[in-house]
Amino acid sequence: MMDRLQNASLILAIGLLLGIASASEAAAPSPEKALALKPVQPGVDYEKVALEKQAECKVIDIDRNDWSGWEVLAKDGTLLRRFADTNGDQQIDLWCYFKFGVEVYRDIDKNFNGKTDEYRWLATGGTRWGLDEDEDGLIDTWKQISAEEVTAEVVAALRDKDADRFAPLVISDKELGSLGLGDAKMKQIAALAGTAVRGFGDLAKKQEVVAKDAAWVQFAAGTPGVVPLGTEESTRDLIVYENAVAMFEQATGGGQFMVGTLVQVGPATWRVVSLPVLGDDDVPLAGTTGNFFAPDAATANSVMENAGSARKTQDLVARLEAVDTQLAGAKDPAAIAKLHEARAGVVEKLIGVSTTKEDREIWFRQLVDTLSVSSQTNAYPGGLERLKTVSQRFAGDDQLLSAYADYQAISADYMARQTPDADFAKVQEWYINALGRFVERYPNAPEAAQAWLNLALSKEFEDKDSEALAYYKKVVSLFPNADSGEMAAGAVRRLESVGQQVELEGTTIKGKPFRLSKLRGRPVLIHYWATWCEPCKQDMKQLRRLLATYQQAGLQVVGINVDRSKGEAERYLQQTQVPWLQLYEAGGLEGSRLAREFGVQTLPTMMLVDPSGKVVRHNVRAAELQSELERMRQAAK
Repeated sequence: MMDRLQNASLILAIGLLLGIASASEAAAPSPEKALALKPVQPGVDYEKVALEKQAECKVIDIDRNDWSGWEVLAKDGTLLRRFADTNGDQQIDLWCYFKFGVEVYRDIDKNFNGKTDEYRWLATGGTRWGLDEDEDGLIDTWKQISAEEVTAEVVAALRDKDADRFAPLVISDKELGSLGLGDAKMKQIAALAGTAVRGFGDLAKKQEVVAKDAAWVQFAAGTPGVVPLGTEESTRDLIVYENAVAMFEQATGGGQFMVGTLVQVGPATWRVVSLPVLGDDDVPLAGTTGNFFAPDAATANSVMENAGSARKTQDLVARLEAVDTQLAGAKDPAAIAKLHEARAGVVEKLIGVSTTKEDREIWFRQLVDTLSVSSQTNAYPGGLERLKTVSQRFAGDDQLLSAYADYQAISADYMARQTPDADFAKVQEWYINALGRFVERYPNAPEAAQAWLNLALSKEFEDKDSEALAYYKKVVSLFPNADSGEMAAGAVRRLESVGQQVELEGTTIKGKPFRLSKLRGRPVLIHYWATWCEPCKQDMKQLRRLLATYQQAGLQVVGINVDRSKGEAERYLQQTQVPWLQLYEAGGLEGSRLAREFGVQTLPTMMLVDPSGKVVRHNVRAAELQSELERMRQAAK
């Protein structure tokens, strides 16, 4: 309380000094003098400037016709303060404080007598608007305050043992009378409110729950409810929170207590109706388990348990951030592995404390992702075995989550088996069998679509087009509206294109329109490639030689780049001076329309088209190109 009185006196003294004359008639104050001002109300989060940096700041005149005064700018031009005379009486009546260039708080002299009488928090500072009727630096009533901010003020009042800070939060007789309650209910709430105002001082002095270093963290409650007109003779609807909980942090750890019922007394203004309840043993007391919806003690305890779960979640998230910070700077492989192990353990606990299906799913997927990535990069050698158990341990009956975890485990295991001395044929056989079992178990899961696509692709590599087609068509039928369905439909189009005329439209990397049909009369090789694909680059060297050899036959090459960044493709093409035209469309191999057009999933992929526009080979290998082109030339003769 003394801090606020001192701040109010400081504002009056310096404000009068700043306001000797209008900004146009008086010299601007120094940055140090202007920055000496502090908000009247405590705890305002605004931008402060170190003493040694204050001389680098600049004070300028306010650029408004109807105001005079000064603004303080940081060295980089960021607005720090504004002190304004808004009524032309040559006295400062508005003191504004900023953070990152945004106003977050202001002290106001509403009646222009040189003393502050209103205090407003703005933007990221919140919504509070307090009135100081006797101009002593203490808020007498709240013109505007949210339910969340009410609980924050209750925490601060208990922390500071400040009954004067708590009193304006309690519903007043005037506010109670405006709610249209029936006589019995009004008397009940009035009695609770009176007890709260009278008893808070003693409660605050005796309590040991909220320490001197406590800081509000968050508000916890169910959804607000409407007490409809006519309830117990009421004459208007009323919006209330029952069993609201305030959560806080302090050196000894996190804590929480029951604030009880919060009542909306204005469009953006809330009040408490009773004393806060400190300690779980007191929860069933009258007036704290619901004054309007009358839930039983079990319901109130449930709210506290949910708040406790939120507290645990916050603690675990903080631990997770700490582990991630350590991982960012870790160099030793053993230390990195231990950190990944610790990270997985924290995320597993977050799954356990989640109270909603949505939160549980978020943490479940994060656990799968962190184990998958860390195991595939060899950062966490034990990650793969742990990943294989995630579905059984945490998915429960949720088949979609099980499918997500099991598919990632198969993918990670496949990568792990591809060691330098591995038998690739056996590894591939294992992979195909694992995918087969997966689609049998989860035929409708989103991951099944990718599994079918991988199975189809493996059959393409074996030149078993009929089996590949069957798999692709399965994806089209099961996932017609998904990206995987579109990719599979393109693959069907490509596999069934042999002997058929095809069309391909797009835009060259230089922005010009292109149509494949414009090249009719000449053989065309369509080459899908990316800068990250080394075999593609090797193919391009051979394509140069083939162009020279079959120049008279009119051979044309059309490159289709599927890099995610157009700039990467442009830089490579400038360095290598590739002589044929290139098409490009954003999206990469998975998302580019040009790749989906023919279901291209792997690189390099080449399609050979004869002069009539018919496909000769839907996936021709570089080693086969010369014999195919020679056969085509002989046929033309």
